[in-house]
Amino acid sequence: MKRPKSKEFRKQQRLSEEDEINLLNSWIQAQQPDSGTNPMSLPPLPKTSPIGRLADNTFSRYAGVVRFEQLPLSKKTKDALRASKFVSMTDIQRASLPHALCGRDVLGAAKTGSGKTLAFIIPVLEKLYRERWEPEYGVGSIIISPTRELAAQIFDVLKAIGKYHGFSAGLLIGGRKEVALEKESVNKLNVLICTPGRLLQHMDETTNFDCSQLQVLVLDEADRILDSGFKKELNAIISQLPKRRQTLLFSATQTKSVQDLARLSLKDPEYLSVHEESVTATPTLLKQIVMTVPLDQKLDMLWSFIKTHLQSKTLVFLSSCKQVKFVFEAFKKLHPGIPLKCLHGRMKQEKRMAIYSEFCEKRSVLFSTDVAARGLDFNKAVDWVVQVDCPENVASYIHRVGRTARYKSDGKSVLFLLPSETQMLEKLKAAKVPVHLTKPRKELLQPVSSLLASLLVKYPELQQRAQRAFVTYLRSIHLQKDKEIFDVLKLPIDEYSASLGLPMTPKIRFLNRNIKSKAVSTKSILVEPEGRNKENVLEGSKGKPSTVVFKDEETENDLLHVADTSNEGNMTSTEIEGLVPATRLLKKKKLKINLHRPLGNRVVFDDDGNKLPPLATIADPQSGKGTSIIDPEQKAEYYKRMREDLKKADKEDKLVERQRLREKRIKQKMKWKGGDEDEEDNQDDISGSEGDETVNRRQKKSKIYFDSDSDEGERKEASRDQLAEQEALALKLLQSMQA
Repeated sequence: MKRPKSKEFRKQQRLSEEDEINLLNSWIQAQQPDSGTNPMSLPPLPKTSPIGRLADNTFSRYAGVVRFEQLPLSKKTKDALRASKFVSMTDIQRASLPHALCGRDVLGAAKTGSGKTLAFIIPVLEKLYRERWEPEYGVGSIIISPTRELAAQIFDVLKAIGKYHGFSAGLLIGGRKEVALEKESVNKLNVLICTPGRLLQHMDETTNFDCSQLQVLVLDEADRILDSGFKKELNAIISQLPKRRQTLLFSATQTKSVQDLARLSLKDPEYLSVHEESVTATPTLLKQIVMTVPLDQKLDMLWSFIKTHLQSKTLVFLSSCKQVKFVFEAFKKLHPGIPLKCLHGRMKQEKRMAIYSEFCEKRSVLFSTDVAARGLDFNKAVDWVVQVDCPENVASYIHRVGRTARYKSDGKSVLFLLPSETQMLEKLKAAKVPVHLTKPRKELLQPVSSLLASLLVKYPELQQRAQRAFVTYLRSIHLQKDKEIFDVLKLPIDEYSASLGLPMTPKIRFLNRNIKSKAVSTKSILVEPEGRNKENVLEGSKGKPSTVVFKDEETENDLLHVADTSNEGNMTSTEIEGLVPATRLLKKKKLKINLHRPLGNRVVFDDDGNKLPPLATIADPQSGKGTSIIDPEQKAEYYKRMREDLKKADKEDKLVERQRLREKRIKQKMKWKGGDEDEEDNQDDISGSEGDETVNRRQKKSKIYFDSDSDEGERKEASRDQLAEQEALALKLLQSMQA
C-alpha cells in the first residue's frame, strides 16, 4: 500500500515543475524556428551535442533535430515516449513539432502511416502542462476525428504518451445510450477526443458545457472533416469556440482552400507538406496493381482473389453499407476457408470496436466501407488492400491504400476498374501514384455467380440484401461528382443484376431516365484515355511497361501474375465471357403477345385412348357416337346440385360470422365495464384539462350497431329495455310536477 505523499513533498514537486516550465518556455522562445521555414532543411545535431541550457547560458537548437529527447519537452512526456519505445522522429514530426511547440497554427500533410498522431498529441500535452492546467479548469483541448475507430485509436495513443501527466481525458463517440453518463463528467475533462456529431450534441444538449478557455483545437484527417459531409456540424462547432486558440490540422491530403482556412480562423498557419517533393504520393514499399474488370465479373474476381490468398490479411473496400452486408453474408455461406468480417457505419459502436480489434490480431478478410479508409493503424500489417469499387477521387484512393505499407513495412493493393472508369488511371498518374496494370491468370479464376443464384433461392432474406446492394451501388455511381469517370448509363445493368444471383433486375426509381434502355453491353464501353493507346497508359520512367513480382506468393498459386509486356492491360471481353458462365438468360427485347392467336382447348382421352370433347364427363353415356351430345337434364341436375352446395356453404358462413360478431360485442362490453371500474378508482388522481377530457370521453355511452344478420330476438329485447327506461323517466317527471 502506497503512503500518501506529504505536503512538503507535494510542495517540492510543484516548485520543481514550475522551474521546469520556466526553463521550457525560455528554451522555446530563444530557439524558435523562423516562420515559413521547414525545420527539416536544417542539418541534424550530433548525438553527443548537449541538450537544453548550455554553459554560456544559451540554449541548444531544437529545430531540425531527429530525436525526441532533443526537443524542449517535459520530463513526463519524455519518460512516456521512452516507455513506448519512441526514440527517433518521423519526417512529419521533425517538420511540425518545432512550430507546434511555439504555439503556431500548423497544417501538416504527410503520407499515410507517417506518425501524424504523435505530431499533435505531444503539442497538446505540452501546451496544457506549460499553462499549469488543472482538472477543475475544464476543457483545454479538443481533438476531432471523422470516424469512431480513429478517435478510439487516438485516445489509446493519448493514454500512452500522457500517462505521467495528471490531465483527465474522455472519448466522446457512439450512440445515444452513453450520452447521459457523458453529460455528468464532460465539463470536468481536460482533453476531449470526439467525432463532430457527438461534440455538437453535447454543445447543444449538455448543461453548462463550456469551451471558452480552449487552448488547442486539432482536426485529424482535416480534409475529410472540412468537406461537405461535415460542413454543417463543423460550422456550428467553430461558432462556439474561442478565436484565440492554437489550431492543428493534419491529413495525408491537406487542404489549401482559403475558404476552409477562414472558417477555422487560422492566423498565419505553417503549411508543412513533407512529402510534397517526393517522387510518389504513396509509400515507397507499397506495390499497387490495377485490373480492368467488367462490372458483372467483380464478385467472381473478388472470390477468386480470396481463394488464392487464404494466408493473407486482406482489407476489402466496397462503396456502400448494403454492399458490404450482402457480400459478407453471401461469401460467409460459401465458406472460402478464411475468417470473414465486415465493418460499416451502421453498426453499433461496441460491435465496430470489437471487429476492429479482432481484425488487428488475427488473419482474416475484412469487408468495409470507407469508414476504415482513414487513419486506422492495424497492429499487425495488412497484406492486401482490395478496392472492389473505384474510389471517388485520388485522395480517397491514397487513404485506402494507406492501411497497408505503414511506417517501414511493405504492402500490396489491387484496384478493380470498370472499362468505363479507366480515366482514373490518368488521374492517379498525374498525382504521382505509381500503379501497374495487370490481368488475372485464367486458370485460377473461380466463378461464383452461379453459386450466388443458388444461395438466393435457398435464403430469401439474402435475396433482399442482394437487391439493396444492387440499388445502392447504382445510386453511389449516380451521385458521384466526377462524371468523366462515373457514368451510370454506361453500366451493364442487367448483367450486373445477374452476377449478384438475382432472377430479375430490380427497379431503379431514383433515375429520371430509363437506364435499361440506355445501358450498353460491356463489349462496347471500353474507353481508352484520349491521345494514348493501351501500351502507353502506365509506362515506367524509361518508357517500358512496368512489371510486378511478388516474392512471398507462389507463382503457380498467384491470381495476379507478372504483367504481359506484349499485351499489357485488359483481357478481352470474349476471354472473360468464356471463363464465367452466365447465371440466367437475359432478355434482348420485350415479348409481344399476339391477340389473334387461336385459343387452346383442353384435350381429354378415354380409357381406350380416344380423344373426347370438353365436358365429356357429363355427356350422355348411351350415345354411341364419337362426339357425345350433352344431356340437358343431366346438365340441369349438375347445376342444381352446385347451387344447393353454395347455399349450404353460405348458411354455414353466416353462422360463423354471426358468432364472431357476438363474441366481439361481448368483449367490448367487458372492456367498457372494466374501463368504468378503473375510472371510478382513478378519478380522484386525474387533474387538469387533459384528465377531465378523458373522464368525459369515457363516460360517453358508445353506440351499438347490430348486424343485419343478428338475432331478431336480441333486437326486440333491446327495444323493450329502452322503452321501459323511457316510461320510468316520464313517470318520474310527472310525479315531480304534481309535487
